[in-house]
Amino acid sequence: MEDFKEKVRISEAMDESSNNLQILSLLRQFLQVQQRRAEAYAKLKKGFSELGDSAYQQLCSEIAVQFNECSKEVLALEATFLSPDYCRNDLASLLRSVQVQEKQKLHLTATVEVLKKAGRPSERLVSHENCRFQNQHECVHVHEITEAAGTEDAEADARYDNAMKEAIQGVQDAVTTINDHLEEVRYEIAALEENSFPTTSC
Repeated sequence: MEDFKEKVRISEAMDESSNNLQILSLLRQFLQVQQRRAEAYAKLKKGFSELGDSAYQQLCSEIAVQFNECSKEVLALEATFLSPDYCRNDLASLLRSVQVQEKQKLHLTATVEVLKKAGRPSERLVSHENCRFQNQHECVHVHEITEAAGTEDAEADARYDNAMKEAIQGVQDAVTTINDHLEEVRYEIAALEENSFPTTSC
């Protein structure tokens, strides 16, 4: 009877070890997805400063596809952790939180780039397409400088500055939260690695 109990105990330990190895593999897969996201952000940032408008739009389309693929992979991992085979709601919830923050980060990153592209209202270049050119340039942009116009310009700049500040702060907050969650994933990986190879006595 003792021998049977020992075999059951060893079998259960092996099952748990196998399950831990599978969870380890899934979590490592998740970290690889996050690495691909980080590389896509780096490419997007580099493209913003180096590419012209049409090439940058093409890059944005390509990266949107990459982000979509990453999201699908993470959702599949989340579903796996929720399945009866794993019942790891804690890990599924962690991945869900990262997804929410990634979505927020992407939205705010796009906002920052749109604002940068537009520039501060007072510093925007003026297009002279609608101006008249008879004997000389009659600029439609020349207005009498009044206190009201100056106040309006200052308010437009202030709104721009606030929008930029909020978007940048939002990106930073999302990045901090994502990094905290990734640290939790790494702790989970370390704990699983420790417990995946049970020692059995002969």
